[in-house]
Amino acid sequence: MRAVLMAGGSGTRLRPLTCDLPKPMVPILNRPIAEHIINLLRRHHITEIIATLHYLPDLMREYFQDGAEFGVQMTYAVEEDQPLGTAGCVKNVAELLDETFLVISGDSVTDFDLSEVIRFHREQRSQATIVLTRVPNPMEFGVVIIDDQGRIQRFLEKPSSSEIFSDTVNTGIYILEPEVLDYLPKHQETDFSKDLFPLLLEKGIPMYGYVAEGYWCDVGNLDAYREAQYAALYQRVKLEIDYGERSPGFWVGQNTYIDPSAQIGTPVLIGNNCRIAARAQIDSGTIIGDNVMVGSDANLKRPIVWNGVILGEEAQLRACVAARGTRIDRRAQVLEGAIVGSLSVVGEEALINPNVRVWPSKRIDPGATLNMNLIWGQTAHRNLFGLRGVSGLANVDITPEFAVRLGAAFGSTLKPGSQIAVSRDQRNVSRMVSRSLIAGLMSVGINIQNLEATAIPVARTVVPTLVVAGGIHVRVHPERSDHLLIEFFDHKGINLSKSREKKIEGAYFKEDFRRSQIQEIGNVVIITQANDLYSTSFERHLNGEAILQSSSKVVIDYAYAVSGAVLPQLLAKFGCDAVVLNASLNQIIPSASDRRCC
Repeated sequence: MRAVLMAGGSGTRLRPLTCDLPKPMVPILNRPIAEHIINLLRRHHITEIIATLHYLPDLMREYFQDGAEFGVQMTYAVEEDQPLGTAGCVKNVAELLDETFLVISGDSVTDFDLSEVIRFHREQRSQATIVLTRVPNPMEFGVVIIDDQGRIQRFLEKPSSSEIFSDTVNTGIYILEPEVLDYLPKHQETDFSKDLFPLLLEKGIPMYGYVAEGYWCDVGNLDAYREAQYAALYQRVKLEIDYGERSPGFWVGQNTYIDPSAQIGTPVLIGNNCRIAARAQIDSGTIIGDNVMVGSDANLKRPIVWNGVILGEEAQLRACVAARGTRIDRRAQVLEGAIVGSLSVVGEEALINPNVRVWPSKRIDPGATLNMNLIWGQTAHRNLFGLRGVSGLANVDITPEFAVRLGAAFGSTLKPGSQIAVSRDQRNVSRMVSRSLIAGLMSVGINIQNLEATAIPVARTVVPTLVVAGGIHVRVHPERSDHLLIEFFDHKGINLSKSREKKIEGAYFKEDFRRSQIQEIGNVVIITQANDLYSTSFERHLNGEAILQSSSKVVIDYAYAVSGAVLPQLLAKFGCDAVVLNASLNQIIPSASDRRCC
């Protein structure tokens, strides 16, 4: 009998683990999920396997090659243009399926007795047999109801709580006769559960469900991935383990050195060529890949550590996942449910909070605290504030969600009911971020004096007259046109002191946000007289009579900025002859070369 191994999925819900790895190649007990499926097929004397591929197909082909090393014969069918769905990919290889065949998903972990399923299929003279299993919560799966003889009566794909009529669900394992593929169109995306099986049921084609005993887990998300790893380690599912068992529940690979002072619980799995340094503490439930180095005094409580990871001295990992080639430096902490993507570096004494996901090839600065997913930027910094406030790539580092948290952090350092002035330049990205800051401030009970689009000198001048606790100005960075700059100032319009900045950073990283009740949510007032207030203040510092008598001629490049809204009325008062350049308020952001040309 031949088997079709469906291995084309991109594993979106498993990211960042699948950013550079197809879902069937994600490791369980240090070996790809697909390898455990192939081992299962081989144990039941199914050695001719056709793997359907789509996402990063070369990685799987390079690993399994012709299958000889794994005791099977592998053939590959790549969906080049677009994924064809579960049924479409099998239809694509129909010419290779001239007798009863098995279809199995490459991203599930199971130890079902496939031989018994095949026997049942043949005894019932079924055209299509679906392997079923009972689960406590069937809402994430396709529910199937069968009669006393096992014949399928009804399907329902991913029902709501009110629609559940059975706890037996479709596992994605099928025994099929080649004739059923005739009901599928060629070169079209089709699905077994949504398209083929309902059609066969409608036509009265004999279809049966076999309720299998044993373990099954659809590794569809990160929680399920961790559950499958622990189930395999605690041997709730029968998988082959490639390492020798030194003592009950303690598997260790070849050429691995463990310092005698290290404390290791069981069950624990440690791969080949590993080095476990002095006084390291490795608790039960820990899985360590090949070529891993664990520093002295490191503390590991049930993490899943992939191949090539380096853990520094006193590093602490708690029920997290450290993907291929990750480096976690001295005294760094990665907490429960966190995922560190491949080739990322976590600096000394950095902290990754629970359930935070770090995409591949990122760098967490020493001492930084990460409490939100790091996806687009390259680095998580220890400090929010630089020389001129908070800056970063627009809509990459400085995003709406970042701004909401930053606003809440700033507001949490102020008394409830305080007033804050918020201003920005005229660009859409600044409008987006300033509104997010306002939302964060309001959530902690801070009232907003919104100056809207205005120049930062105007904002600094107006703040003392508004009797506010401080101000925030958002603008495109004057030196980097792809960056945003968020500047904070106190009640006098002067940049915040370093101690005030540290308080905001502390509130941000610790998520020490005050949450206001509904009646305490902040209010927003639009301030329309800011330019008038600035003009009046500016005039007080000038010798107006001297300027009027000088008949000055002034050339001004407004650089498409909001200064064009206030300077004309000032210049007009003093009789200046102004030659104006780039005065429109549009979204064009001058580059560095544009500024040099001017």
